[in-house]
Amino acid sequence: MFSDFRDDIKSVFHRDPAAKSSIEVILNYPGLHAVWIHRISHKLWLKKLGWLARILSTFARFLTGIEIHPGASLGRRVFIDHGMGVVIGETAVLGDDVTLYHGVTLGGTTWNKGKRHPTLKNNAVVGAGAKILGPITIGENARVGSNSVVVKDVPDDATCVGIPGRIIQMQKKQGSQNGSKRIEIAKKYGFDAYAVAEDNPDPVANAMGLLLEHVHLMDKKVEEMCGVIQSLGGDVCTDSLPHISAEDFEKTGISPVLKKAQVEAFDPHI
Repeated sequence: MFSDFRDDIKSVFHRDPAAKSSIEVILNYPGLHAVWIHRISHKLWLKKLGWLARILSTFARFLTGIEIHPGASLGRRVFIDHGMGVVIGETAVLGDDVTLYHGVTLGGTTWNKGKRHPTLKNNAVVGAGAKILGPITIGENARVGSNSVVVKDVPDDATCVGIPGRIIQMQKKQGSQNGSKRIEIAKKYGFDAYAVAEDNPDPVANAMGLLLEHVHLMDKKVEEMCGVIQSLGGDVCTDSLPHISAEDFEKTGISPVLKKAQVEAFDPHI
């Protein structure tokens, strides 16, 4: 158990640049306090001393603001940064080196007994305010963006963002410049615990941008066909189609993303 304590303290320095000394970490990191108390309450839970385990977990919630059911299983070097408002349900399973930020909920979607909470595999990172609900699996090295609501499995090495959560796949073996760029973006998004970066990718907005560009291309093709028909004497396409651009979406707040998506549709190296 003491070796686990040492590993927990060392892991903080790898994941929080604000940590200055071991004494500071031991005294001032409620996420560690909650995990340490949980290890004791979990042992009591396994020994069928549920009432005592629940009392201890309630004390930990009062002390840290973090609620971990004593039945939950936590791996080694689990790190809860800041931690206020984190809720981890009874049948949740966390692997090694998992990182959770404040406001994260690992909850259930049913009142039925049995496995009803998520499983997070090794090295998963869950951003602030994210909700992962149901007996789903978050894969190894997966990232869940801040304030996302995830109700489906997330594969290994992927980033999930949005409500409901959508996947941005990270393909490690893809060697193209485009693939490397996507990996870089997904990694940056996954570690953005507060979701305030200006260049966060929005998969929905990107999809809308590509659809908008497709509409423009179709309009151009139709205009070319109409020109040929008219040159042959046909009387068609006398009315021009209304023009649609990203500027039409200014009030939605996604216009810059739409513009970026249109550029990416023509430049495969972005």
